[in-house]
Order: sequence, then C-alpha cells, then structure tokens
Amino acid sequence: MLEISHVSMAYANGNVKAVDDLSLSLKPGEIFGFLGANGAGKTTTLKMVTGILPIKSGNISICGHDITSDPIEAKRNFGYVPDSPIIFDKYTGREYIDFLGDIYGVDKEQRARVSAELLKRFSLEDAFDKRISGYSHGMKQKIAIIGALIHSPSLWILDEPMMGLDPPSALALKELMKHHRDEGKTVFFSTHVLDVAEKICDRVAIISKGKLVLCGDMDEIKKAQGDESLEEIFMSVAGGDSHE
Repeated sequence: MLEISHVSMAYANGNVKAVDDLSLSLKPGEIFGFLGANGAGKTTTLKMVTGILPIKSGNISICGHDITSDPIEAKRNFGYVPDSPIIFDKYTGREYIDFLGDIYGVDKEQRARVSAELLKRFSLEDAFDKRISGYSHGMKQKIAIIGALIHSPSLWILDEPMMGLDPPSALALKELMKHHRDEGKTVFFSTHVLDVAEKICDRVAIISKGKLVLCGDMDEIKKAQGDESLEEIFMSVAGGDSHE
C-alpha cells in the first residue's frame, strides 16, 4: 500500500536532518499512527509521501507507483488532509467538492452519495452552499476531510486531524477512520494525541529527531513494554524530543 524506503530530508544546507533514513511499510486494512513530538519530522515525512516536498534520498511508492517518477498515478490513490487546510476560499463547499470530483474523475452519482453521507456525519449540510471564506477553522477541516474522501482512496493520509474539531466531529472522524480500515483500505495519520492513537491504531511508529525509534503492532508493543500505556512508552523513547 505505502512503502517508504530509506528516505531522508535535510534543511539548513544539509546540516539539520528533519528525516533520517526512514523506512516504513503500510499494508491494506490498518490504521497506522505516526507519532512524535513537535518538530520530530512527522509533517516533513507526510509532505514527501504526498509529493509536496521533493525526496532528497530514498524512495516512496503508493500502491506500486513511485511518487517521484509516477506522481500522477501515485496521487490518484490517496486522499490528504493537511494540518492547516488551505482551501479555495471563494468557492462554496459544493463547488470545492465538485472541483476535486472533477480532478479525480468521480462521477456525479458517487460524489453526491459520498458528500451527502459525510456532510450529515459532520453536521455541515447547511454550510455546503456557502462560501468557504465564511467557514470557521473546524468547518474548513471538515470540508477538507470530505474532499479527501470523495474518490474513495486506497490510502487516507491525515496530519494532526483532530485539531480544530469539536468532540462530536472528532468522534465522527475516528469512526470514519475505522470504516476506511474495515473496507480493506489504509489510514496513515500523524498525531501527538496519544490516547486517540492508543485506542484506534493497529500499528504505530514513533519518530524522534527524524529517526524511527519504535514501530510495531500496538498490542505487541504494549506487551513488550510491560503493558505500559502508549504515553508512558512514548515518554521513555522520545519524550525529550521537541524542537520548539
């Protein structure tokens, strides 16, 4: 589904490694949590996965398509929700979803069905025909989520997805993530909300100062660490890693 192989990214003329020789393999039918303190390299990794940032070394493939050499086909297979949604403010919610539907070649029947279901889940029906410029941050996050799912992608990528969502919407998002997994698809999301990761992830990876320090099945990791909570495990392997 997603293969990240020996990927690195450096800033400041190569003096600061944001991501350092990272390798991960995600499979169909799982929720994979990508954990780390602020500045650990999570967002940089996701931006390389999605093609926003060029890969300096290593390879990333999505459903067998290399994000560097075959970017169009790779991008057909994922939906992405960034940590701060940047959306065309002059569009209405409906126009934005139709725009994405056109890009991904989604027929009108599917986009109407998917958008209607998700609008109801997020209580966004009344705002769908209003301009996005009038949306709150949480509403923009919701319409970005709907847009990322309009083409039913095999891989759903989310960067700190709970930010800006009220409790009912956060619950709806977690249920959507589980549903996506249960359909045999993959969810790859970064977060520092460890209790959420502990409850819904099948596997997790912890990154510290750009390097992978722990990766595995959630239950197996906890058992190997003496049944400690994910928060306790995180603090023991990456608790001091913050670049802020």
